Amino acid sequence: MRRLLIVSNRLPVSVEKRKGDLYYKPSVGGLATGLSSFYKSHDCVWVGWPGIATERILDTQNEVRDKLISDFSCYPVLLSQGNIEKYYRGYSNRTIWPLFHYFTQHAVYRETSWKEYVKTNELFCGEVELVIKPGDMVWVHDYHLMLLPRMLMDRFPDTAIGFFLHIPFPSSEIFRLLPQREEILKGLLGADLVGFHTHDYVNHFLSSIRRLLGYEHSCGLLMAGEKVLRVDSFPMGIDYEKYRNAGGNAEIQNKSSTYRHELGEKTMILSVDRLDYTKGIIQRLEAFSTFLTVNPEYTGRVTLMLVAVPSRTQVVTYKALKKHIDELVGRINGEFGTMDWTPIRYIYRSLGFTDLASLYCAADVCLVTPLRDGMNLIAKEYVACRRDTGGVLILSELAGAAKELGEAITVNPNNVGEMADALKVALTMPETEQKDRMKVMQERLKRYDARRWAQDFVDRLIDTRKLQEDMHAKKLSEVMRKKMASDYGQSKRSLFLLDYDGTLMPIVDRPQDARPDCGLLALIERLAQNEKSEVVIISGRDRTTLDSWLGGLDVALVSEHGAWIKNRGGDWVAIEPLTGDWKKSIRPILDLYVVRTPGSFIEEKDLSLTWHYRRTDSSTGLFRAGELIDNLLGLTSNLGLQVMSGSKVVEIKVSGVSKERAALQWISRGSWDFILAVGDDRTDEDLFAALPPEAYSIKVGLGASRAKYNLDSPGDVLLLLGELVLSRKDARPD
Repeated sequence: MRRLLIVSNRLPVSVEKRKGDLYYKPSVGGLATGLSSFYKSHDCVWVGWPGIATERILDTQNEVRDKLISDFSCYPVLLSQGNIEKYYRGYSNRTIWPLFHYFTQHAVYRETSWKEYVKTNELFCGEVELVIKPGDMVWVHDYHLMLLPRMLMDRFPDTAIGFFLHIPFPSSEIFRLLPQREEILKGLLGADLVGFHTHDYVNHFLSSIRRLLGYEHSCGLLMAGEKVLRVDSFPMGIDYEKYRNAGGNAEIQNKSSTYRHELGEKTMILSVDRLDYTKGIIQRLEAFSTFLTVNPEYTGRVTLMLVAVPSRTQVVTYKALKKHIDELVGRINGEFGTMDWTPIRYIYRSLGFTDLASLYCAADVCLVTPLRDGMNLIAKEYVACRRDTGGVLILSELAGAAKELGEAITVNPNNVGEMADALKVALTMPETEQKDRMKVMQERLKRYDARRWAQDFVDRLIDTRKLQEDMHAKKLSEVMRKKMASDYGQSKRSLFLLDYDGTLMPIVDRPQDARPDCGLLALIERLAQNEKSEVVIISGRDRTTLDSWLGGLDVALVSEHGAWIKNRGGDWVAIEPLTGDWKKSIRPILDLYVVRTPGSFIEEKDLSLTWHYRRTDSSTGLFRAGELIDNLLGLTSNLGLQVMSGSKVVEIKVSGVSKERAALQWISRGSWDFILAVGDDRTDEDLFAALPPEAYSIKVGLGASRAKYNLDSPGDVLLLLGELVLSRKDARPD
C-alpha cells in the first residue's frame, strides 16, 4: 500500500513538561485509540499537534520535533497559546462542536475565532507540504480541519485526499446557521472521499451541499464543478480483540472482582462519559432517580457507577454542568441512600484501559445515553468486554452506534420516563436473552473492527481515485473531438440521434423557458442541410410542442420518449395503438402527490403521465419521488406499463415505448458510416445500448453510463455540433 499521511488535530502521542522535563505518553481519545493498530502496521506518518503550547517548549522545539519523528513517525504542528485559544477552544469547540450536536444555544460566532481557524488550517497544510511525497495519500480527520482538504487539493491536485468527520453532521436547517457555512462545505469538497459514521450524516451533508451550493449527487457521487467525489458512511470500529481479551487478563479480572466484592449482591449500572453537555448525563441521573421512585423494591439493590472524565474545565458552560451534576448526585444520594447503601458512586477523573475494562467486565448494565453522538465507542467497548456473562446495553437512539447495535435497548435520551423503564427491562431480562443479544452484537463488532474500518476507508479512497481517472478518461478529449470531426467530414451517410432537454437545452423550471433560441435553431438547420445526414430529435415532450418549436426544420422528430414518430416531411405516427384507459387508475395517485408536494405538477401525454418535481424543494421532491415509485411499481406491473425516473420527473408510460425502439427505426434503414447519439438521463441509456459498436455516444453530465464519452453541459454539446458542421467541406459558409 502507498504511504498514508494521517492528519488530525492531535497526534497519538502527547508531550508534557513537568519540572522542566519532557514526557511522551499516548494520547487519550477515540481517534488515537481506534487508529493505533492500523497506524503501527502500515506505512503511515501522522501530522498533528502534540498537545503542548509552543511557548512552553521554546528552547526545545527541535528536540521535541526530532523525538516525535524518529521514535513515533509523528510530525508536529506547533501551536501557540493564541492558536489554541481561538482555533481549538474557540471556533472548533465553541462554534462547530455545539452547532453540529444541535446545541445551538451554546454556539458562539466570533470573526476572530474564524480567522484563527483559517490560519491554523493553513499551518497544518504547511506542515503536510514539508512531509508529503509523490504517490502519498492523505487522510484528514475531524471538525478541527474542515478547510484543509481544499487547501491540500489546491497545492497537490494529483494526491488522493480523504476526510472523515467523527462527530454528527447536522441537518441542513441547523448547518445553515453557521456564518461560514459555504466556506466549510467548499473546504470539505477538496477531498476525493468524504466519510461519516452513518447514512443519516451522509444525507444531511448532501442535503446541505444541494441547498447551499446547488450541487446534485447520484448514488453517493457528487459533481462539484469540474470535480467528482464520493460521499459514504464508514461506522468506526474498535480494537475488538483488545477488549475481548481483557476479561482473560489477570490484573483486570482481579480489579473487576474487587468492584463486585465491594458492591456485594448489588447490581452495577455503569455510566462512563467525558463531562460534556452532549452526553446527556443530567437526563441520565434524572432517569435513575425516576427509576428508584417508581421501583422502590430496588432500594439497596442497585448502584449506578458514574464515571465523568474532566473536559474543558475552564469553559463556563462546562463548569456549570459540573456543578449541576455534583448537586444532582448529592440530591439523589441524600434522598434515596441508606446507612449501608449509596445509590450513586461518582468518579470524576480519567481512567486508564485497565480500570475501564475492569468496570466493563463488572457491570451488569451499561447506560450510554448521549443526546447526540457521532458514534460512541464506549457502547462497543462494553459489548466487546462481555465474555460469557451476559450484560445489557441501554443505548441512545441518537448515537451513531445505535445503527449497528440494534440488539441493545434503544431509548430516546430526552425521555426520562422511557430510560427509567429501560432500566427495569434491563434488570429483569433473563440471562439467556442477555447472552443471545450480546453474541449477535459481538459478531458484528468482530467483523468490522477498527482495522477493518480504516482499511475500508483507504480502499474506498483508492477506488474513488480510480473512478475519477476513468471518468476523466471518458471525457471527450481534444484528440477524440478531432477524430470525430474527421470521421464525420469524410462520411457518406450520417445519423444524429439527439435528445432535447438537458442535451440541446439546459433543464429549466418552466417548460416555456426551454423553447429553442435562434442560435440553436440555426445550428440544427445547418446540421440538417447536409443531404447525406439524417438528424433525429428524440424528446420526452409532446408532439404539439415539438411541432411548434422544431416543426419548421428539415429533421425527424420523436415525441414522448418514442411514443410518436415523425419522419422528415411526414406525419406523426403512433408506435403503439393508442389506449389511455389505464390513466383512470393512475391519475388519482399522481393528483395526491401534487397535493402533498407543493410545486409539483402533472403532464399528460397520449401514452404517458409524468409527475414533475423540479419546482419543489429538492430534498422533499427526491423523497416523494422515491415514495411514488414504490407505490406505482405494485400497481403497474399488470397493466403493461413502465415506471421511469428521469431528471426530476417520474414518468408512467405504455410498455414497449422507448427511445431504443424509436432509434432502431433509423439505425436499421441502412449502412451508416457515422452515428452520433447524445443524451443526459436514464431514458437515453436504452438508446446507447441499441447503437452499433462503431457509433459515437455521449452522455451529458455526471454518472455511470453506457455512453462512450461524457460532456459537462448542453453548451459543450452545441460547441461540438458546431465543430462538426464546420468539418465538412460541403458546409455552407455563415
